[in-house]
Amino acid sequence: MERQISRFVGRITLQDHSEDIVRPLGPENLLLRGARLKNTKEIFGVAVYTGMEAKMALNYKSKSQKRSAVEKSMNTFLLVYLIILLFEAILSTILKYAWQAEGKWDEPWYNQKTEHDRNSSKILKFISDFLAFLVLYNFIIPISLYVTVEMQKFLGSFFISWDLDLYHEESNQRAQVNTSDLNEELGQVEYVFTDKTGTLTENEMQFRECSVNGIKYQEINGKLVPEGVTVDYVDGASTSLSLEEELFFKAVSLCHTVQISHEQPNSCVDGLRFSNGLSSQLEYYASSPDEKALVEASRRMGVAFSGSNGEIMDIKILGKLERYKLLHVLEFDPNRRRMSVIVESSSGENILFTKGAESAILPNAKSGEIDRTRLHVDEFALKGLRTLCVAYRKFTPEEYREIDQHLHDARTALHQREERLADVFDLIERDLELLGATGVEDKLQDKVLETIEALRLAGIKVWVLTGDKHETAVSVSLSCGHFHRTMNILELVQQKSDHECAEQLRQLDRRLKEDHVIQHGLVVDGASLSLALRGHEKLFMDVCKNCSAVLCCRMAPLQKAKVVRLLKISPEKPITLAIGDGANDVSMIQEAHVGIGIMGKEGRQAVRNSDYAIARFKFLSKLLLVHGHYYYIRIATLVQYFFYKNVCFITPQFLYQFLCLFSQQTLYDSVYLTLYNICFTSLPILMYSLFEQHVHPHVLHTKPGLYRDISKNALLGYKPFLYWTFLGFGHAFIFFFGSYFLMGEDTSLLGNGQMFGNWTFGTLVFTVMVLTVTMKMALETQFWTWINHFVTWGSIAFYFIFSLFYGGIIWPFLHTQDMYFVFVQLLSSGSAWFAIIIMTTACLCLDVLKKVIYRQLYPTSTEKAQLTETGSGINCLDSMCCYTSGETACASFRRLLDRVMGRCTAPQVTRCGTSLNSLCCQRFSYKLENDEPAALDD
Repeated sequence: MERQISRFVGRITLQDHSEDIVRPLGPENLLLRGARLKNTKEIFGVAVYTGMEAKMALNYKSKSQKRSAVEKSMNTFLLVYLIILLFEAILSTILKYAWQAEGKWDEPWYNQKTEHDRNSSKILKFISDFLAFLVLYNFIIPISLYVTVEMQKFLGSFFISWDLDLYHEESNQRAQVNTSDLNEELGQVEYVFTDKTGTLTENEMQFRECSVNGIKYQEINGKLVPEGVTVDYVDGASTSLSLEEELFFKAVSLCHTVQISHEQPNSCVDGLRFSNGLSSQLEYYASSPDEKALVEASRRMGVAFSGSNGEIMDIKILGKLERYKLLHVLEFDPNRRRMSVIVESSSGENILFTKGAESAILPNAKSGEIDRTRLHVDEFALKGLRTLCVAYRKFTPEEYREIDQHLHDARTALHQREERLADVFDLIERDLELLGATGVEDKLQDKVLETIEALRLAGIKVWVLTGDKHETAVSVSLSCGHFHRTMNILELVQQKSDHECAEQLRQLDRRLKEDHVIQHGLVVDGASLSLALRGHEKLFMDVCKNCSAVLCCRMAPLQKAKVVRLLKISPEKPITLAIGDGANDVSMIQEAHVGIGIMGKEGRQAVRNSDYAIARFKFLSKLLLVHGHYYYIRIATLVQYFFYKNVCFITPQFLYQFLCLFSQQTLYDSVYLTLYNICFTSLPILMYSLFEQHVHPHVLHTKPGLYRDISKNALLGYKPFLYWTFLGFGHAFIFFFGSYFLMGEDTSLLGNGQMFGNWTFGTLVFTVMVLTVTMKMALETQFWTWINHFVTWGSIAFYFIFSLFYGGIIWPFLHTQDMYFVFVQLLSSGSAWFAIIIMTTACLCLDVLKKVIYRQLYPTSTEKAQLTETGSGINCLDSMCCYTSGETACASFRRLLDRVMGRCTAPQVTRCGTSLNSLCCQRFSYKLENDEPAALDD
């Protein structure tokens, strides 16, 4: 018995949740009883492809090894600043020795050299001075940037899971973040590769039509009737089946891996019953919705699979029990595109039943209505139905003994087991007698058309990669808006040779170059794709890139990954996103820059191997156009701002060396050096990177074109980088020389005529710098919450309070008291206050003037949207936390704590209005264009 179950299970595997291993799903896992059987759907949902895909997954790069475009830009900028650091250190060292060439500066009367200093090696002294300048200027490298970026990514990722617009009520599933390292990549996607079944469609199959022995049938009111009959005929039709129909549905009810509940043996339950006397409450669990739909349809037609007991499979034909012994299961794989079972009837006949794609069945069929069935399959596909062909073969006792030995040898082989099994399967599944074909409908998900259109308006190209038949895939692409009715559809299908494929590609390329007026769509099948990828990759990619939409049909899982990789490594290096719901999409999801899993009905393989998981395809638009936009804007500003404020910090230190003969005297106190990036300037930019919403989320979602403003890593290119860098240098020059001219020689700013010293000078520069960089962050902030106000003005207040406290006490554990009473003395001067205000204003005026001029002369689409966006602002933390009905906005902070602690769950909260697709989860009304309030409550 266990041997037979092992045969039945075959190579079904299951990936463990906690370990990156693949383990077999043994017989003990299949013998589920009672409530445990309710989970069988998920187990079998991953069973079909898991073994192969888990192995492929090991060959692909781990998601943790991927680097985002932002990280690459950060590393490039860091290299530039490292060069600046080395340049400043080398220049300072050279100028020091050039200055000391004069004797009076080399050994002044107040700093006589020792004998050891005079005799020391000049080379070692040069190296020592160079290293000393490196230490003095090393704060220009923003080490704290990497810590802040990691904090921003980790904390910011919670907003996706908290967004109730990404919550699916029917399945009680919210968006899931598996990695926070790629948040900003959601705002840079240029190509989306999507599966069809279960991703664009519901993966809820309904049997519609079939072809048996060359006759096309439809299911009407639970009865199988020939095409074109009247309703009156259906009502009076007999429930009996012809021999051909009975054999056809017998094959359907036996060739599968369906399981049923052991709580309902032999279907003996009370409840609704069909006209054939079979219960309607019998529940099947299958590895794919197709199998489940077909077995259920067979039951409605009078041939019902009623369960299996070990190696015995029971079916009831119009209430009459028949038993078959299961001998072998020839498991489905994406290369053969079919599955088979070998059974022994009660009369002792050995029969092979097989079902699969028409491209895998029809070429191996030697008899039956092959031509008429092929015609019917094409008609089913044109209607958007998923098609399968069904066939059988009888074995003589001698033939069965031979193939049984071949199967045993192949399955016990120690080497090349997969290849030997494939050869044996091909040997068995030939000389078939065709029985017919099935047509199953899979409905589109809600708002798929609107989502694809929004992605297209955002400048994102959508490629559909599916294993479905050509006609089925095209029909679904047209219905979901992937292909427009006015689009010129080009085809690269049924190519037989490299030469033929290359010639067709050249013709398509010429046609695309000659006609730029209309949009083009391209359809490629798996066989032609294999030929195109052999030696014509560049030509194939040129054709694809000039098409608005690409559809690849009859694709194997590895082919999906190859297509993604081919585009990913192209010279343009576009950011790619792959989305799918099944284990056969894992390789594609892992190959793309960003992988998204759909929480569908085919298990959790795609979800566990993805970066993000959502319940429906329609949520993709919100994820990219709103969350992706925000994440990119936030982190891009964070990176540029960190480099800017460190330039402001260290450049005065470099300029100060010209005034102290490059003696390596520091301009700032060591405590200020330590706390600048940790306390004085860290929180405003961190809060900005978490809460900033430069455009209202409703506007971002309803105007997808705004996504184009941030494409191609626009805010982290060299132009923005140079702007922020030169802005930092300009502000630093104003800090330093403004303070220098204020405290010029023979100038006293105190009423008693006392002069300021070098520590007061450095403190003045530091004070202006802290005020300027903090106010610069305030100028960049478009969306103010009480948290932004608190950290912005609180940082400035903290600096003043800390400086008064630090300089107002003699600290016994410090070896020097250089800062004692320095800050108090500085603030006691009215001229110093005036200088602080003037220098801070002068620095910020430059930036404000630039913004005003550019907004007037060269406004971006985003800046125009900021002027025209409707609706009131978002209060406090309502943009990131939900609250129950009747609660006021004053409890925002408590709601945040509830959300973090997991007490604010989705079913208990008031959802935002999906009509406006708002990011925020609060209760307020928008003023629409017709000035009518639109409530956001469900």
